[in-house]
Amino acid sequence: MSAAAEKTLQVEVWRGGTDGAYESFEVPAQENQTVLDVVTYIQRNLDAALAYRFACRVGVCGSCAMTVNGRPRWTCRTHVSRVAKNGELKLAPLQNLPLIRDLVTDMTPFFEKWQAARGRFVPGDGPKDRFAQVPPEEKQRADANAAIECINCGVCYSACDVVSWRDDYLGPAALNRAWAGYNDVRDGDRNGILKAVSSGAGCHTCHTHQSCAEHCPVSLNPTFSIAGLKRATLKASLKGELSE
Repeated sequence: MSAAAEKTLQVEVWRGGTDGAYESFEVPAQENQTVLDVVTYIQRNLDAALAYRFACRVGVCGSCAMTVNGRPRWTCRTHVSRVAKNGELKLAPLQNLPLIRDLVTDMTPFFEKWQAARGRFVPGDGPKDRFAQVPPEEKQRADANAAIECINCGVCYSACDVVSWRDDYLGPAALNRAWAGYNDVRDGDRNGILKAVSSGAGCHTCHTHQSCAEHCPVSLNPTFSIAGLKRATLKASLKGELSE
């Protein structure tokens, strides 16, 4: 057996609920091994009761997000060689979300805030049988395109410092989606988006720490989107449009 094949990883995994604790596992180190490979090995070979979430395994669904050595990441795209410290990994569930068990969180608050930020398309009054033409060079389309690729993995929400201390804050993902919707000229209630994100713990609660942009696995910049919402809501407020 080669020396490389004999190497092992020391893995600490959170077990149980909020009153749980870390449990230690020894996992064989492999070439090109991902963190998700490590978690899967533990569940299949060492402890079948380990709870975690994954689906596509190729960075499309975002469901495998966990906290790896203190940082929220997609585990399917995170290679152990990049994040292990002295052959050690510490795995925990995403922060800022209710814990179900082990590495699985309840995403309900995340998606409820998406709805609260009016993160859905409202049809306009145009002809239903006519295809809407939005020129690619239009600035609003460019702004919408820059924000539209979010896949709801929750990494930015887990990394957000404001969510950590204010749990009613809508969060970067919801506000990023609101900005994409606001810039969709086909939407029939764009002013309704501004009303949704300007009240309570909305876009003006953001402290512009850029944690969301730093951690986003698909390189989106929710801070930019939130800044756009701040400007748009201010202009609409000065015009009296948010009080209508």
